[in-house]
Amino acid sequence: MINARRKASYGIDAPYVLLLMTAGLLACIGLMVFAHMSGLWITAVVLAVVIALYMHTTLRGKFVAWRSLLVTMPWRGDEQILDLGCGRGAVLLMAAECAPRGRTVGIDIWNSKDQSGNTMDVTVSNAVTEGVADRIELKTADMRELPFADGSFDVVVSNVAIHNIGDAAGRDRAIDEAWRVLRPGGRLLIADISKSHQYCNRLAALGVRVVRRSLGWRMWWGGPWMATMLIDVQKPT
Repeated sequence: MINARRKASYGIDAPYVLLLMTAGLLACIGLMVFAHMSGLWITAVVLAVVIALYMHTTLRGKFVAWRSLLVTMPWRGDEQILDLGCGRGAVLLMAAECAPRGRTVGIDIWNSKDQSGNTMDVTVSNAVTEGVADRIELKTADMRELPFADGSFDVVVSNVAIHNIGDAAGRDRAIDEAWRVLRPGGRLLIADISKSHQYCNRLAALGVRVVRRSLGWRMWWGGPWMATMLIDVQKPT
């Protein structure tokens, strides 16, 4: 159902974070070589491991994790799917492969600090490369004010995007909007890092059963202290 080998180019998540870590590693190496500060070797090794884990997650790990999630779902093939903060289409296009007779919509504000080279045109190009351009739709929209009617989607997904909203009230609003546009019986899957407890609390306040679990080392953004957690909820019928 889902091609395990992605053919398109999906960029780097939060590229400035990676740039800062790389600058720190180079600074350590420079101080060890030119200032003879040999005691920095432990810091340099830790930074190198953190960078390697980060690169694995952004280039491969997130695809493996999401493919494992999506292939276990009971797809009919005609679902209406929404991806909040779709970026260059990493999860969007895999989801589209699961619903060949359906429609997969991606919304984003196309901010390059959240993902390198993040533009709608790049996502369209990736959809063509992956062979799903005929079943996707892209919109420029804020996840706090979704331009869709109530109950429009069978599945709503989001990958490491909602935490980019800077205030708690805004993140709550994004969760409310995701719930509003989800149909009764629909599935909500949110993968995120630092704010997952907030999402759980917001959804629990709606009186629904929330499953929260780690997506494992493949989605460590540098280490277990930056693990990705999955929020998995089914809307009551």
